[in-house]
Amino acid sequence: MPRRNDLGQLVGDPVGWSGARPPRTRVFTGRSVRLCPLSVEEHARQVVEQLSPHPQLWTYQGDDAPADAEEAALGITVMTQRADTCAFAIVDLASGVFQGRVALLRSQPDVGSIEVGGIIYAPSLQRTRAATEVQYLLMRYAFDDLGYRRYEWKCDSLNQPSRVAATRLGFVEEGTWRNALVVKGRNRDTAWYSIADHEWPLVRKALEAWLADDNFDGAGRQRRSLAELRARLGDGPA
Repeated sequence: MPRRNDLGQLVGDPVGWSGARPPRTRVFTGRSVRLCPLSVEEHARQVVEQLSPHPQLWTYQGDDAPADAEEAALGITVMTQRADTCAFAIVDLASGVFQGRVALLRSQPDVGSIEVGGIIYAPSLQRTRAATEVQYLLMRYAFDDLGYRRYEWKCDSLNQPSRVAATRLGFVEEGTWRNALVVKGRNRDTAWYSIADHEWPLVRKALEAWLADDNFDGAGRQRRSLAELRARLGDGPA
């Protein structure tokens, strides 16, 4: 039922929430992937070796593929020096190979909003169990450890793979900000997605069920999709 104040005006529901904490760069270890603080010393050359040879990964990024370790170091420095950003390197747990970058951006602890972005997955990481685990580890950190109410995903509205990924993970599309930015001399309309804290329990259960060993056959193929798992789990208690 809609709530009204003493003047008969519609108002939002009361919020029993005392604030979130700022994120910190730290190490997260999952079944198949490790996230660790992105650094010039450890990762500049690896960005050039693993990500720069694939120009399609950089089309919708604010930066271009670095030509050498010096350019990569500058890009990492710019990203890691932002006060509201925690940037991570994505490392394959078994091989130790660098497979991409990801960041928590624009953290606003006072209102409980944080964004995941700056995502670049090497081709070897894309469409893998580990790629989904990267997102699960950061969502769990933001909601369960830090207490955020809102977890955002934004992308160029023309970036169809990013839009598909957001929907698959359980983000809700909110709309498009037209003429939001000028990136690399081009107009960018920005598509907005989010997961709210009341949606997180179902999203978390579905991600955990999807990542579980029994959801994969002997060839590593999924038995149930994330959408199927959310639909099934959504029929029961949150």
